[in-house]
Amino acid sequence: QVQLVESGGGLAQPGGSLTLSCAVSGLFFGSYAMAWHRQAPGKERAAVAVLNTDGSVSYGPPVRGRFTIARDDAKKVVYLHMNMLKPDDTAVYYCNVPSLDSWGQGTQVIVSS
Repeated sequence: QVQLVESGGGLAQPGGSLTLSCAVSGLFFGSYAMAWHRQAPGKERAAVAVLNTDGSVSYGPPVRGRFTIARDDAKKVVYLHMNMLKPDDTAVYYCNVPSLDSWGQGTQVIVSS
């Protein structure tokens, strides 16, 4: 059974940084693309970043240049490094295996002064 457990959310100030982690179990981690999505209050869930097995990445326009997705295949962890945070980044962030439609429980990020 695939399990995804996010951590690292919390309160950050505008302009600050946070790093989210997603621990993955139940699959051969290195064979799957990984992604982060987010859902802000009153909005639909939206893709934030995707990291493919060939190392190619894609980012949603609102976070391009500020967020970085990375993976550690040995630890089976995918990260989302978030810099220059804005209040609009406030959302619940979810880890995802796109090809399996598997999701974590989410971690809350609040950006506020």
